[in-house]
Amino acid sequence: MRLVFAGTPEFAARSLEALISAGHEIIAVLTQPDRPMGRGFKVLPSAVKRAALAAHVPVYQPTTLRSAEALALIQGFSAEAMIVSAYGQLLPSEILEATSRGAINIHASLLPRWRGAAPIQRALQAGDTVTGISIMQMDKGLDTGPVLLERSCPILDQDTSHTLHDRLADLGARTIIEALEGIRTGQLKPVPQPSTGVTYAHKITKAEALLDWTKEAEQLARDVRAFNPAPVSRTFLRGELIKVWEAEAVPGPEGAVPGTVLSMNDDGLFVACGQGRLALRMLQRAGGKPMTAGEFIKGFPVAPGERMGV
Repeated sequence: MRLVFAGTPEFAARSLEALISAGHEIIAVLTQPDRPMGRGFKVLPSAVKRAALAAHVPVYQPTTLRSAEALALIQGFSAEAMIVSAYGQLLPSEILEATSRGAINIHASLLPRWRGAAPIQRALQAGDTVTGISIMQMDKGLDTGPVLLERSCPILDQDTSHTLHDRLADLGARTIIEALEGIRTGQLKPVPQPSTGVTYAHKITKAEALLDWTKEAEQLARDVRAFNPAPVSRTFLRGELIKVWEAEAVPGPEGAVPGTVLSMNDDGLFVACGQGRLALRMLQRAGGKPMTAGEFIKGFPVAPGERMGV
C-alpha cells in the first residue's frame, strides 16, 4: 500500500519499521521538529526520523499541519492512506481527508477506554489488568473514530510504563500490518466505538509525580510503576528531592502518620501511607544514580520516625 506515515517517538518508530519490512511503499514520513533532549539538552532527531533516514525515506518536519502548505504537501503524495502513531499534533479535518482512505491511527489502549495522550500510564495507575492496541479510522474527535481492529495485551503485576510500552509498541507494529491486509482484502470494516466505558488518559504532568503519602500504598505503588521511566515518582526527605524508581505495597501496622519512615533494611525503606506501607526498593538522590534501598541507606542513613515529603 502507498502510505504516508506520521509519528515521533520510539512507539511509532517500531510500526514504521514494520511497515517498511512488510513491503509497504512509504512515500514520506512526517515527524516533530528536532528538539533538545536529555540532561545536556542536545538537539536530537526523533526516533521516527532516525528510522526513516535509515530506510532512505524522505522526512518532513512541519511545525504545524494547520496550513495550506501542509495540506498541499500531503495531497501531493497521492497516498492511499496516512498512518498515524503518537505524532504529537492534532490533525485538522482537511488532513484527515487528504488521502483516499483517510488517516488510520495506532492507539495504545482498547478504545473507548483511555482515549487521549497517556493511555499506558493511566492504565497502570488505574490498576487495569489488560490493555491493547486499537487500529482506528481517525475523525475530528479525540480518539473517537470507528475501530478497525483491536488486539489485547495483559498488564503484568510488575509492569512499568517502560516494559508495557515496549510490548505495546511491538503489538502495535504487528497489528497495523494485520489491519492493512484486512483493509486491502475488504475483510475489515470500521465499527463505531460504544458510547459506554469512555475514559480519558489526560497528559501526565510532573506535579503528579510527587508522592502523596495520604493515598493508599497500593495506589502509590501503581503510581511509581506508571511514572517509570518518566517523569519518575519523587518525594522529599530532610528537604532533599528523592526519586523513587521501584516500590511495592506491603502489609503492616496501621496508625502511623502518613509519610513516616517505619523501618528499613536492604530490601526496602518502609513508609507509612494513608493505608498500608510502601516499601521503597529503588531510590535516587539528586545528581546520583538509582540504587537499591540497601545502597541508599548506606550513603544516606535514615532513622525510624523521620518524615517523607518534608
